[in-house]
Amino acid sequence: MRLLRVATCNLNQWAMDFDTNLRNVKESIARAKAAGAAIRVGPELELTGYGCEDHFLEQDTTAHASLAAETCEELFTANAPRIDLALNGVEVFMNASGSHHQLRKLNLRIDSIRNATQTCGGVYMYANQQGCDGGRLYYDGCCCIAVNGDLVAQGSQFSLKDVEVMDALVDLDAVSSYRASVSSFREQASHRTNVPFVKVPYKLCQSFRNGMVPTSPVQVMYHCPEEEIAFGPSCWLWDYLRRSQAAGFLLPLSGGADSSSVAAIVGCMCQLVIKDIEKGDEQVKADALRIGQYKDGEIPTDSRELAKRLFYTVYMGTENSSEDTRSRAKRLAEEIGSFHLNVPIDSVVSVFLSLFETLTGKRPRYKVDGGSNAENLGLQNIQARIRMVLAFMMASLMPWVHNKSGFYLVLGSSNVDEGLRGYLTKYDCSSADINPIGSVSKQDLRAFLRWAAIHLKYSSLAEVESAPPTAELEPIRANYNQLDEVDMGMTYEELSVYGRLRKIFRCGPVSMFQNLCHSWCGRLSPSEVADKVKHFFKYYAINRHKMTVLTPSYHAESYSPEDNRFDLRQFLYNTRWPYQFRKINELVQEMGKDSKWDTPAEEQLAAQTSAQGSGMGVVAAGSANPSAGF
Repeated sequence: MRLLRVATCNLNQWAMDFDTNLRNVKESIARAKAAGAAIRVGPELELTGYGCEDHFLEQDTTAHASLAAETCEELFTANAPRIDLALNGVEVFMNASGSHHQLRKLNLRIDSIRNATQTCGGVYMYANQQGCDGGRLYYDGCCCIAVNGDLVAQGSQFSLKDVEVMDALVDLDAVSSYRASVSSFREQASHRTNVPFVKVPYKLCQSFRNGMVPTSPVQVMYHCPEEEIAFGPSCWLWDYLRRSQAAGFLLPLSGGADSSSVAAIVGCMCQLVIKDIEKGDEQVKADALRIGQYKDGEIPTDSRELAKRLFYTVYMGTENSSEDTRSRAKRLAEEIGSFHLNVPIDSVVSVFLSLFETLTGKRPRYKVDGGSNAENLGLQNIQARIRMVLAFMMASLMPWVHNKSGFYLVLGSSNVDEGLRGYLTKYDCSSADINPIGSVSKQDLRAFLRWAAIHLKYSSLAEVESAPPTAELEPIRANYNQLDEVDMGMTYEELSVYGRLRKIFRCGPVSMFQNLCHSWCGRLSPSEVADKVKHFFKYYAINRHKMTVLTPSYHAESYSPEDNRFDLRQFLYNTRWPYQFRKINELVQEMGKDSKWDTPAEEQLAAQTSAQGSGMGVVAAGSANPSAGF
C-alpha cells in the first residue's frame, strides 16, 4: 500500500490584510504538519484574500503574494486540467478555491468534487475561504477530500473559526486499481497528450505499518435552506462586526417578517458565539469580550445577555401602526435579549407636515381620506425616511448614552423581491450600513421564520410568519387595511418567478411572457399573463434607480438585483417598453386565434380561485404605494 496523508483547510481571510492572512496560513500549515500530512492545500488567493477586486491591478498586491494548482472555476469547466493530468498518471489533485455561499448551491459543488474523482479516479483535495473578507460575499468553507468518488473528509460550511484543517490518510494503490478497472480510461490514457513532469528527490508516501488504516468514507453533510439563512448571514455579521471595530448593531424592528428575520439572525449569531466560547475558541472569546466591553474577569455565558450588550432594536410606530406589530416586536426582542426601545414618531411627522403647510398653504391627505396618489405617497415616504434618520442618530449616540465606546451599525431588512419590484422608499430604514437578508426571497424568509421559531426558540416568530405582510404606512380603517401584495399588484411568489426568469434565464418582457404562457397555461389566459408581465416590467423600470443606492447585502440568491456586482444593468428605462409590449400584444392576438388557448369564463374563474390559493396574483394593480416614486 502507498499511504499518503493529505490536509486541506477553511481559512477566514480578509482582503488586503496580509498579516492576518499569513498568520492563518502558517497556523493551517502547522496543524497539517502536526497531523503528519505530506501535502497541504489552502484556498485560492489565500495570502491576498479573495475579494481584492481592483486592488489586484495594483503593483503592491502582486508583490506581496504569489499560488499554483487547479483553481476554483476549473473544477466546474468541461475540459478541466485534471483530465489530461489523470490520463498522464497524476493521482492527487489540489483545488485552491474561493467559492461563496449561495442558497442550495453546496450540493452542486460537492457533486462536482465527487464526480471529478469518480470518472478519472484519484484523490481530490479542495480548500476554500470561509467568512466575510470585506464585501457582500460569505465564503462558505466546506473544505473536503475525495477519493475515487467518495468523500473521506468534510469541513464545516459555516463557522466562526479563523482556521479549520481536515486531514485524511489515503491509499494511492486504490487509485491505480480503480483506474485499471475502467477499460475506457485505459484506452484514453494510451492516446494521451503528454504533460511535463518535474522529478524531486524525495517520497511523499509512507509504507504500510500495523495500525495504519486509510480513512473511511463519510456521510456528506448538507444544511437545509432555513439553516443556511440562519448560519450564513450570522457568521457574516460576526465577521463584519469584529473587523469594523463597531460596538454592536441597531435594527429598526417593525414586527413584520423581514425585520424579525434580521433580528432572529442576530440572535442566532449570539447563540453561535456562546457555543464557540463554551467549546474553548479563544479567538471568538477575545472578540466577544472586546465587542461586549466586558469587565476584567467577566465571561459571556448567555446569548441573551450578550445580545443585550451588542444589539439594540427600535420600534418606531405611528398612528398607522397596529398594536399587533408593536407587541410582536416587543416579545421577539425579549426572547432574543436585545435592548429594545418603543419610539413614537408621530410628533416628528407632524412637525414636517406643519412646515410643509406653512411653506405651501396645503396639507396632504391619505388616499383613504380623499387625498390623491401623490399626497398618499408623500405621506408614506416621510414616515419611512424619518425612521432612517432616527435609526442612524440612535446608532451613533446610544452607546454614549450607556457609557460605552464606539458606534453601532444600522441593519437594513428589505428582501430580494422588494428590491426587484422597487417596493421600498428610497432612503427609508431599508437604507442602512449592511443588510443580511437583502438577497433572500420572501418565501424563503417565511420558511426560515417557521424554522427559527422552533430551533432558535423564538416562539413569537410563528405569529410573525402567519401575519399578512403590511407596511403600515396608511391609516387603518374598518373597510381598509394596507397589504403589501395588494400595493404591489403581484404576489411574492410571482415576484420570485419573475426574478428567476429575468436574471437566471435571461428573459426580457417578450420571452418572459412566452415562458409564463406555458408555465401558467390552464390557470391564466394569455391576456392575463400579458397584463402581469407588463405590470412587473413597468414597475421594475420605474424603480430600477433604487438599486444604485441599495444597502450592501449578504449575497444569497442568484437573482439578486443589486447592481454593484451581480446585476449590471441601466437604471433609466423607457418605462412604457413600447416595442416589447407591442410584441406581447401581437402574440396575445395570435394566441387568441388558436383554440387551445380558449378558456371558458367558468374555467377562468376557477383558475383565478386556484391561483389565489397558490399565491398566484389576482390582486389589484397600480395602487399608490411607497414603491412608486423617489
